[in-house]
Amino acid sequence: MEKEIQKIDIRNLSAGQIVDFILSIGEKEYRARQINAWLWEKSASSFDEMSNLSVDLRKKLEEHFVIRAVKIAEIQTSDDNTLKIAFELFDGLITEGVLIPADSRITACISSQVGCALGCHFCATGQMKLKRDLRHDEIYDQVALLRRLAFEKFGQPLSNIVMMGMGEPLLNYENVKKAIYYITTEDGLGISPKRITLSTSGITSGIKQLANDNVKFNLAVSLHVANQLKRNSIMPVSKANPLRELTDALKYFYQKTGARITFEYLLLKDFNDTLNDAKELAAFCRNIPCKVNLIEYNPVEGSGFERSPEANVRMFTAYLESRNLVVNIRQSRGKDINAACGQLAARLQCKMMIE
Repeated sequence: MEKEIQKIDIRNLSAGQIVDFILSIGEKEYRARQINAWLWEKSASSFDEMSNLSVDLRKKLEEHFVIRAVKIAEIQTSDDNTLKIAFELFDGLITEGVLIPADSRITACISSQVGCALGCHFCATGQMKLKRDLRHDEIYDQVALLRRLAFEKFGQPLSNIVMMGMGEPLLNYENVKKAIYYITTEDGLGISPKRITLSTSGITSGIKQLANDNVKFNLAVSLHVANQLKRNSIMPVSKANPLRELTDALKYFYQKTGARITFEYLLLKDFNDTLNDAKELAAFCRNIPCKVNLIEYNPVEGSGFERSPEANVRMFTAYLESRNLVVNIRQSRGKDINAACGQLAARLQCKMMIE
């Protein structure tokens, strides 16, 4: 067991390092390309799967390396057919993802961390605190496994990926960036970056880094209120990333990428769902080309918040639309199994066990 722990995960090696290893044991260079194809195109979880490699080469790989693949521990199925998946990591920790079927698409919601350090008051994940960052291969594995499940359960390909699960992606920047590379490259899963959305609570330095890296995927910001004092009260991260600086970072992002921002706005009864709140949001949205997703709140024990009444939702929506804003109302999916927005907390209360 100790020797196994000391082995290097081969997915931590670059393509060049795998070439160096292959040449050092007297194999041909093209074997390295085959290995990389197994790792990132075919999502192999063991060396035994690499059937076009000789038995001897597979044994040598086994002697030197390990593949610490993510495993599906449990699945819950919602009344609306949404699936919540508990992913078991190599160290026994659990993170969660969600597979959301719709008429014409299948969306995967994936995590970037185990838990979250931000402590947003309306979110169950924030209550469990941060355990650790996910490695790039663990983020990649979630997509590979959910893509497979999409075919198995719904007979459709995975159409969209949202990084809106556990954690703040921009606080795990390098692993997220590397994972998205392997998810989108032709030598990986080959999923278009335009089908990926990264959601952040508004880490301004990370948003600027995304702009400098000229990313091709979509950016969403969990805004939830456009008043600085109120946002501070429910999202502690806002104190270090105030709305003024967030505006500047988003303007910079738009200038660099030309990509419209999505603002996510969770409607909370008697907190951020008044006409004045709508006016503040509309004024904030004038700063940057954007659209607004209004999200119904999914109760989290101990939060003290309630869902906004339907009349308030209609009023809020009507005002934003009167200001020529593009507004979508997002209905919760999977809330009966705690799989909806803000409910992921690795509780492992599952209806179906994967043997």
